[in-house]
Amino acid sequence: MKDRKAKAKLIILLGVIWIIISLPLPWIVNNPEVSTVQFNTILAIIGVMSIPFIVLGVVWTLKPELTT
Repeated sequence: MKDRKAKAKLIILLGVIWIIISLPLPWIVNNPEVSTVQFNTILAIIGVMSIPFIVLGVVWTLKPELTT
């Protein structure tokens, strides 16, 4: 049970790190020419593009033998 909780925390941490790293927020937030509609669209696109990489991280965390 304890090992399962540790894996779940690790998976959540990896997902959060990936999303934070993939966001180009400094270029979007500091740019006055970007409207809120564009900002929301860019965030949605980044979120959708991040899903496969997060899934790969989860699968490789649960089944490390798949990486070889």
